[in-house]
Amino acid sequence: MRVSDDRYTRDREKFDLALRLIRHEARTYTIRQWTGLSDDRIRKLYRGYVMNDAASTVLRHRGKSPRQAAFFFRNPELCFQSAQLVSLFVLYGLLRATAHGVESSYRVSSLESGAVICRAYEAYRELHSPAVISFEHAWFLLLALGRRDEIGLGRCAECGGLRLRDLLAKRGSGCLTCASTGIDNLIPAHCCAGPARRRAARVLLESI
Repeated sequence: MRVSDDRYTRDREKFDLALRLIRHEARTYTIRQWTGLSDDRIRKLYRGYVMNDAASTVLRHRGKSPRQAAFFFRNPELCFQSAQLVSLFVLYGLLRATAHGVESSYRVSSLESGAVICRAYEAYRELHSPAVISFEHAWFLLLALGRRDEIGLGRCAECGGLRLRDLLAKRGSGCLTCASTGIDNLIPAHCCAGPARRRAARVLLESI
């Protein structure tokens, strides 16, 4: 009975995470990565629980997931929101500091890590309505920061604020929001992370 109960609980967690990702308009491939569910099961979940909801505005996106680092550098507002999203990744323990910058501290296909990424993205959406960064772009940003081959983190020499760095750019660029943004502004005051984690995140951000 215990084995059956554990299997039921795990299956329920997979379905719950899949529905959560569907409501964030994640693509089928992304949902399959995190839950292990088949494409057919994901489509059935969408049709059974989301598509027929009269109040739902959730769309299903086709094609490949976003993979263009240039998206995050289009304008000052996107740069600011992207940097704030990164601070949430730190606060929720998805990124950690190393001697070479930051590295990933989550595991793809882990239901627990998938739920944490959802919580971080939901916190970002609470800060910005409407959100200009989709869940798929947020997931790509987290991946790119872990690889350290397209996007890095740095501090603006003028304001000291956290900024994203385009590692493929021929010349370095300054902070596009240095007139109004500093480290404290990038750590959301009402984030549900506890004081200890917030202090640790601030130390990490200041060490970059």
